[in-house]
Amino acid sequence: MDTEGTFDPRGTRRDAVPPPTPPHPYPVPPASRPAGPPPMPPAPPAPPSTPPATVPAAAARPSFVTWLRAARPEAEPGVWTYGHKPKPPEDPDRIPGRRLLSGALISALCGWLAWSLLYNGYLGGYWYWPLYLLTPDAWYERGGQVMGPGWWAQYGYEALVACAIAVIFGRVGHWGEVFRRYVAPLFRRAWDDPGAQPSGAAAPGAARPETDPAEWPHLRAAGAHSAADRLAAEARAGAMNDVDHARIERAWQSVRAGRNSLAAFTDTVLRHGAAAHGHPSGARDLPARTAHHDLLAHQVRIGTAPEDPRNPYHHRGAGLALDPDVLGTSLLAVGPPGAGKTGRLVRPVTESLCLQALAGQTAVVAVGPAGAGLGRDEAFDVVVKIGRPDSAYDFDLYGGTTDPDEAAGILAEALIGDMAASLPGGDSRRAATALAQLLGPYRAAHGRFPSVPELRELLDGSKTAVGALRDALDAAGERAQARELEARVRQSGAPGDAGALLADRIALLDRPAFADFFDTAGDRRPFSLRALEHPLRVRIDLPERGHAEASRMLARLVLAQFTECAVGRADRSLFACLVLDDASHTITPEALRGIQRLRSANAGAVLTLRTLDDVPDALRSALLGAVGCRMAYAGVTTWDGARFAEVWGTEWVETRDVTDRQIISDEPFTKVLHFIRKVVTGKAVTTQSVTVRKVERERWSASELAHSVPAGHAVLSVTSVRGQGGPPVLVDLRR
Repeated sequence: MDTEGTFDPRGTRRDAVPPPTPPHPYPVPPASRPAGPPPMPPAPPAPPSTPPATVPAAAARPSFVTWLRAARPEAEPGVWTYGHKPKPPEDPDRIPGRRLLSGALISALCGWLAWSLLYNGYLGGYWYWPLYLLTPDAWYERGGQVMGPGWWAQYGYEALVACAIAVIFGRVGHWGEVFRRYVAPLFRRAWDDPGAQPSGAAAPGAARPETDPAEWPHLRAAGAHSAADRLAAEARAGAMNDVDHARIERAWQSVRAGRNSLAAFTDTVLRHGAAAHGHPSGARDLPARTAHHDLLAHQVRIGTAPEDPRNPYHHRGAGLALDPDVLGTSLLAVGPPGAGKTGRLVRPVTESLCLQALAGQTAVVAVGPAGAGLGRDEAFDVVVKIGRPDSAYDFDLYGGTTDPDEAAGILAEALIGDMAASLPGGDSRRAATALAQLLGPYRAAHGRFPSVPELRELLDGSKTAVGALRDALDAAGERAQARELEARVRQSGAPGDAGALLADRIALLDRPAFADFFDTAGDRRPFSLRALEHPLRVRIDLPERGHAEASRMLARLVLAQFTECAVGRADRSLFACLVLDDASHTITPEALRGIQRLRSANAGAVLTLRTLDDVPDALRSALLGAVGCRMAYAGVTTWDGARFAEVWGTEWVETRDVTDRQIISDEPFTKVLHFIRKVVTGKAVTTQSVTVRKVERERWSASELAHSVPAGHAVLSVTSVRGQGGPPVLVDLRR
């Protein structure tokens, strides 16, 4: 059932939402935005199928409760569990549906023909001989009339013969299989359909409060009866949506973990109802939804596995979804432009993570080119538009750290991480050391890190800038830092020194378009990814047009800062996720090490690439091995497909070699039986010689990935953070 947008509370207005409880956990620029929390986004729109002007509020009430009571059976990772029905065990001898129905129809017609020929005497009366042999003659003739016992015996015998014909032709036509496959499910569906009940009636098995999730039985079991009564009333009245439910469940988990008291939880629920424990922004939903979400299972549906023989049997026809349990192992999607990476993967995943952030469960950072369509501005708490004067937020170039060595390592990774292999030593350690020799002294002298123009002057070796810094260090009595500065001056210009290269790369950010960004001197505090301990929704727009190299540099900077900050969080209860649309030229050896550490820090990354050629050749296999979820879109090249085929490996499959030999008989009766069988089955009577063997084959070959994946499809494999993996599955992203 499509549930997107159907759980919004009716009549929700801006003045109906309680004010945000805590202030915003991230810095707000005073020059561009007033103090305090940012303004709340507009109230969520009403469901498209229930216009508020024409449909009464009661019409939307059952939807949330029905969604909450729906079964979500256990399934393999990546399977959409809402309404999922596990398939019965696979039958290798299962007859295709069309052949089964046609054979049943033909066998029924043949059976009816045989009975008609017998009953109307076209085959003579020989078929009555068994009856006459087993019954007295006196039953049949007395004055030319059939007596009562003979009449009953004759009709009973005819019924027995008719049943025998039905059984014989029913077995030939597989009538029992037709009944089990097509008729019996109709009876079960009619029996189990809750829609046959009166409108608004409770679903079967959900009438008792101790089993009905809409009655919050776990709260009642813990003694919070008043809170459970208030929430149950809100749910029945249609004043609660799925975000409210997930948010309150998150608050209840904090009570169970001992981080909050039961009395405080109950008091907040009694005062605010479904709006209790609100997000700092005050929002209770996104302005709009474009995908199918199930916040009870934390899933977003991305497509359906078609009935394709290359798909595993239990996945065929099932919906496929992503959730933090699999995104925690990180995901890599590769496909050509226009394959649907942004619209059918990045946007739904970002939307799902934003909903979960409103529920206090995740922190999401979405990064992409300006205009990529990752979501409306109102759907995020922080929108950083680098290179645009209307951006309300700046970005911290140093990741919010006060440690010069840490800041130097992150900045060096962003500036020259893509070319570290060509540097002396094969990595960026020398560049990080050169930066630390400037960042440390500057911070010791001025209490802050240098801005981009100031750092560029120091890297260029400007005598004026170096002299001013030396004087400031002497005045502050920082002798140790002065020695660091002198070491940088001595190494400047020496063979193998990274200073000149760093100066050239930092010059890409010292442009007029970025003049208002990366400021460290004013009182406008830039946004830092150190805020990932809070349920934030962040979008960073990169200046793609006209600044392609700067955009790649900034993408590497965000990736480096995210991996460092996500791992360094003191509170890892929130799932943190970086969604990077187009990760071209951002994958470096250090970035790979950071991605591998995210899994243990309750964090993950979603990366998209046009081709694996945008990754250094030495890192392509390592990248596919570092992520747990892999996605190959239609149109990938054969050499990209070969990498995926290698990482997906092989499997043992059973092959059957069948040799048919037609049976030719000279017996008239046998010929008639063979003719009837050919009419029913459509095949001549043959004997088969079957050879069964097991062979090892690739799950998906490079050629199949390059040429056999239809447009709008992709092949996806997922792995959960618990280590449970799933096979590669062909996904129709349009369903």
